[in-house]
Amino acid sequence: MTDNPDDDALQGAHLDTLAVRAGIARTLEGEHAEPIFLTSSYVFDSAADAAARFAGNAPGNVYSRYTNPTVRAFEQRIAALEGAEQAVGTASGMAAILSTCMALLKSGDHVVCSRNVFGTTVNLFSKYLAKFGVEVSFVPLLAIDAWRAAIRPNTAMLFLETPSNPLCEVADLAAMSALARANDCLLVVDNCFCTPALQTPLALGADIVVHSATKYLDGQGRCVGGAVVGAARHMEEVVTFLRTCGPTMSAFNAWVFLKGLETLRLRMEAHSRSALELAGWLQQQSAVERVFYAGLPDHPGYELACRQQRAFGGVLSFTVKGEQQQAWDFIDAVRIMSLTANLGDAKSTIVHPATTTHGRLTPQDRASAGVTDNLIRIAVGLEHVGDLQADLQRGLAALA
Repeated sequence: MTDNPDDDALQGAHLDTLAVRAGIARTLEGEHAEPIFLTSSYVFDSAADAAARFAGNAPGNVYSRYTNPTVRAFEQRIAALEGAEQAVGTASGMAAILSTCMALLKSGDHVVCSRNVFGTTVNLFSKYLAKFGVEVSFVPLLAIDAWRAAIRPNTAMLFLETPSNPLCEVADLAAMSALARANDCLLVVDNCFCTPALQTPLALGADIVVHSATKYLDGQGRCVGGAVVGAARHMEEVVTFLRTCGPTMSAFNAWVFLKGLETLRLRMEAHSRSALELAGWLQQQSAVERVFYAGLPDHPGYELACRQQRAFGGVLSFTVKGEQQQAWDFIDAVRIMSLTANLGDAKSTIVHPATTTHGRLTPQDRASAGVTDNLIRIAVGLEHVGDLQADLQRGLAALA
């Protein structure tokens, strides 16, 4: 590999330029598009070179579990977009969260986590990390007094996602980062819903950002992957965990994500425009009880989202009048939107969180997180908004 000839020119470049150019390292073949390095291992120049690379005393690739040029290009690009020193690619978004916790927590540590996170994240903290002696307290995302009260002398990490899944609650990242600093904790933010195109938590004081690259970073529902982004001193520990335990991003998936990042801002702005229009339209429908979308002026997080986000994202939720059966009837009536739990796709998706994404939580935990039986989540894609409106009308008609 050769150095990126544009590195100096990219200093201070706009996000759009970084999304297309950051992380490029051309080979001697002079290719324009990023190559895919589909190899498990690498050949060394000599026995001494092999020893030096394995010891970390010389640059170069060793084994694709933790050194791969295509994955490295993705890591450098997402780090540039988030304004971070370093990023680490992982096999999935959950692998990103697991790698962060296993690298930076130890037995006896305590974590305070938002109650309003993805259901599998709750299970990771409460079921699996607990086996290794890590304690966790769950608190409401917006109740900063509850966060403050939950912090103990052994608290090592505050974890949240904003906007939250699926109610689109918005956390005050500046206030949360101040709380973390005052208590010598790491603030870890899941930035999946916004991506760096709409929000950069590190600039607001967060220590680490995690992503499910499966979602908007890809943008077309093709591959599974994740990323951990932050200061080099923290990422060094994450790399060590990855090298040892192997929840690694594949080179092919990294190449797909590189292509997705090139259009990230354009897609996120389009998702946001359509979601805002649909959210306003849903508010006017008599069969809809409530719409959860931070872009609506009556949303409790609207003013905060205006300050710390560039737009409001593509995910919204709403409750229909009735119970689970009415929500299912609505979902079963749509014909354009895909019934799938994934989000961040060019294709709009619709799902019933209480029986899918949050289905493994106890009824009490779902109630605490506001995930009711009549709640529906939509991730707005890139279809024409009028066609999506007509599709939702089919769902409304099923409730008449």
